[in-house]
Amino acid sequence: MTTAPSHPQPARSGPRIGVLGSYGGFNIGDESILTCVLRCLRAQRPEARLVVFSRNAEHTRVHHPGADEVVDWEGVSRNHVLDALASLDVLVLGGGGLLFDGEARRYLRLVRAAQERGIRTFAYAIGAGPLREADDREAVRNVLADMDDVVVRDEESKLVLEEVGVERDVVVTADPALLLEPEPFTEEMMRHEGVPTDSRLVGMSVREPGRAAEKLDEGDYHALLADVADFLVRRLDAHVVFLPMERHDVRHAHAVLSHMTAPDKGRILHGSYSPGQVLGFMRHLDLAVGMRLHFVIFAALSGLPVLPLPYSGKVFDFARRMGAPALVGVAREQAGLLLAEVDRLWDEYPERREELHSRVRELSTQALETCARCGVLLDEVDGGTKAAIGTAPLLDPQAEPPHPPTAEPRPLGV
Repeated sequence: MTTAPSHPQPARSGPRIGVLGSYGGFNIGDESILTCVLRCLRAQRPEARLVVFSRNAEHTRVHHPGADEVVDWEGVSRNHVLDALASLDVLVLGGGGLLFDGEARRYLRLVRAAQERGIRTFAYAIGAGPLREADDREAVRNVLADMDDVVVRDEESKLVLEEVGVERDVVVTADPALLLEPEPFTEEMMRHEGVPTDSRLVGMSVREPGRAAEKLDEGDYHALLADVADFLVRRLDAHVVFLPMERHDVRHAHAVLSHMTAPDKGRILHGSYSPGQVLGFMRHLDLAVGMRLHFVIFAALSGLPVLPLPYSGKVFDFARRMGAPALVGVAREQAGLLLAEVDRLWDEYPERREELHSRVRELSTQALETCARCGVLLDEVDGGTKAAIGTAPLLDPQAEPPHPPTAEPRPLGV
């Protein structure tokens, strides 16, 4: 059903803009994207009426008060969703990784329905792949061909679309979450989670093995990540904090913790936090090792040395663009190489800090380009003058880069 916002909203006289994605509280990364997309749209059109199509409208209504309307699009009648679509001037697809097997055609059915009603459509820094199923590939080819603008967040997504047969201009920018602003994560919140405030802290993000460790059984996979956590405890005299970015991550974090030889040095965040608060928590860390893309993005935004653990091309791509180590696999026989990479990352970070901050600024500027391109489309809908690419008032290009950890990294002992 359609739900009203949690706070009274002023009457909006501008265009009605729909936002469609994997929203509804299932993944912190997706919620951070929605936060940034809504902020972009509000900056571009303060008087627009923003309509979010959510997989859990109640969650979106509570956690994103900037939305003027929230519409359930799963578990409701098709006519209900079509009625909501018909009132729009523009439909924004994304951001996030939406175009993959089994899901792409679900999202693109709504995009096609909007196109058939003469509604302009915009792909907002989306991710694509894998796309092997014929129905999904056909939907991607046909629907994206008729979109007003298609922006993807990484080169791999562009290559996937080319392989599928999309024959149109596709622009590569960066993930919208690179524009997320941190919110305070206080010492009281740290104490409530049982995380020490007087110790070096390492953040870890783990998830199901996936393509990062297809040949490992789950027990071996958990044991390998426990080896990494134990190494960090010993070598850095640190506590390890597991940050679940999705609800299923909690189970895998507990499994890794159960394999550690120093489980007393491990903690799992159990509270429910906004994306901004999770980003704020990262400011308490000294180093990050993780699998989830947005965990790695948050670490980069926080000025942390970060080792991405690969499970998909999107993580490889972001690691490459950040100049961070990009491992080619995760396997028990590679444990020594993995630990050596962590060791090297810590030792070399003081010399590489400024380069990494520069790369973060560059990627954030690219993320702004998506917002500006959406503004160009909105100008066309309004019949006004096109906006200049890159002028959206969301990020001060002269702002200081993300601050590094407060303590200088110490060289590891022998």
